[in-house]
Amino acid sequence: MLAEKICLILGLALVGSVIAKSFLMSQRGTRAIVFGKTDRADSLLIPFMLGFIYLLCAQTFDLSAPAFLVARFWGAELGGGGAPITAIIGIALCVAAVIGLIATLISFGTSFRVGIDEQHPSKLITAGVFSKSRNPIYVCFGFFLVGLVFVFASPLVMSALILLLALFHRQVLKEEAFLRHEYGEAFEEYCQKVPRYL
Repeated sequence: MLAEKICLILGLALVGSVIAKSFLMSQRGTRAIVFGKTDRADSLLIPFMLGFIYLLCAQTFDLSAPAFLVARFWGAELGGGGAPITAIIGIALCVAAVIGLIATLISFGTSFRVGIDEQHPSKLITAGVFSKSRNPIYVCFGFFLVGLVFVFASPLVMSALILLLALFHRQVLKEEAFLRHEYGEAFEEYCQKVPRYL
């Protein structure tokens, strides 16, 4: 359970860094969280995420949860029997994701938004982390989810990984359509130079 607890703390750091950046921007008069404004269906992600977080906590702290969702594929516990190397790999991926997300939030500057801000678009960011990936936040969340698969090793996390990666890709395509419309040739040139993910 140590590895699972470490991942939950890292998850708090991941989400906390986004909340902190959003708060700092709100102090400067910019509303950073606009998720669900363009497409109301995006708001359905919130109850899914709350359920997912509860089930991660259930697996970690032996709370009530359907056994078929939290049963382990392999033993990934640090200090226990099973395969601690999977826990170490998972924690390393989660740490890398948190560090990458913080670097991304710094690179974003005042252009950071959660969702598509059609009313107050900011400048196109192509420097820093964005010179390596057009969507580094989604890459970081993807690494974090893969890390969770190594540590929690359950059908729940594997299913969430597949579903969330599909939802991330859907959101990326919507954001890219907006950026293409908003920035035109500058965005097309950026796409030619920098990969969508890695």
